[in-house]
Amino acid sequence: MAENIYDVLMERGFIEQCTHPEEVRELLGKEKVTFYIGFDATADSLTAGHFLTIMAMMHMQRAGHRPIALLGGGTTMVGDPSGKSDMRKIMTKETIQHNAECFKNQLSRFINFDNDNAILANNADWLLDLNYVDFLREVGAHFSVNRMLNAECYKQRMEKGLTFFEFNYMIMQSYDFLKLNQMYGCQMELGGNDQWSNIIGGVELIRRKENKPAYGLTFKLLTTSEGIKMGKTMKGAVWLDPEKTSPYEFYQYWRNIEDVKVEECLGLLTFLPMDEVRRLGALEGAEINHAKEVLAYEITKIVHGEEEAKKAQEAARALFANGGKTDDMPTTTYAKAELDEGKDILTLLVETKLAPTRSEARRLVQQGGVTVNDVKVTDVYQKFTTGDMDADGALVLRKGKKVYHKVKAD
Repeated sequence: MAENIYDVLMERGFIEQCTHPEEVRELLGKEKVTFYIGFDATADSLTAGHFLTIMAMMHMQRAGHRPIALLGGGTTMVGDPSGKSDMRKIMTKETIQHNAECFKNQLSRFINFDNDNAILANNADWLLDLNYVDFLREVGAHFSVNRMLNAECYKQRMEKGLTFFEFNYMIMQSYDFLKLNQMYGCQMELGGNDQWSNIIGGVELIRRKENKPAYGLTFKLLTTSEGIKMGKTMKGAVWLDPEKTSPYEFYQYWRNIEDVKVEECLGLLTFLPMDEVRRLGALEGAEINHAKEVLAYEITKIVHGEEEAKKAQEAARALFANGGKTDDMPTTTYAKAELDEGKDILTLLVETKLAPTRSEARRLVQQGGVTVNDVKVTDVYQKFTTGDMDADGALVLRKGKKVYHKVKAD
């Protein structure tokens, strides 16, 4: 008998909360369950933050269950207040539609949508043409404002001010679950733990309105040891689109995570057997770097394919072996005339995105965290020209011990 997927997700560290744990486990063990996860189309690429939920979808599909990836063409127009201190900026329908198309292409790399094995839906199909009064009668009547105001996602916003516009978000997401239940027999909604209040709203709506069982389950959110969401760098989000975050940068992000997070990420973000996850997670001292290499390679392989993962790993190893020389390193190319005139170190750090601002670049130099061609830079006004390039015609900038960037002249 195949292992129950509920137990697999639990052992690997996914499950944070579940509405009816025993019933859900029993259901997943005895029949093919249709479940859904929503993706609001707020950008033109999915991020490392989405990757955890995509992994859960892949596990569920491999175990014989049917995923619905719900693109938020409608909900994105409102914006989810969960975990946000400010209201989301309003986007045009065209931008949202473009983003949804990008999500669809990316999700197809991970999820098999052939022969009804999975469904791609877009809540714009039912949300954008709703009759407001009918909607209030049909759905709004089932929601208690008192209970909604006690939900964690709204509590955080009450001090700053919560618009009625955003207050509708929970009802809209709950309505999505109801529609998917009616259209496809969807019985479960899955999502990050910040979605718990919204998910309960949908579960209760179906149980009240349809008198049918419905279930919700949330995954842990990937955070650093300080509690900050993982998948963010100085340059912003870590994207799954190779044009926005190169496979090399993607690999390096996971190669450089905190030691204490290695085992957790191996369990959640790779398909390695749990015995191997625990063995690698138990490594200590310099050996933990081997575990980080495995982690970075495995995640990059799932997202970008084996060939790109190998190239990224070889490039990263070459950096350490050659003091930062490799063809696959992130590179900025300037016109020769521009470099002949010279670029000061602060400008170089900002333009290569090694620092977000000149003041941050200045701080890095003053703290001794910047080298160019293995020589520490101590003067914040120091200029570099083509005359400073090494034998290979490059300036290799290094921030800290592990972040490299090559500057070349064209």
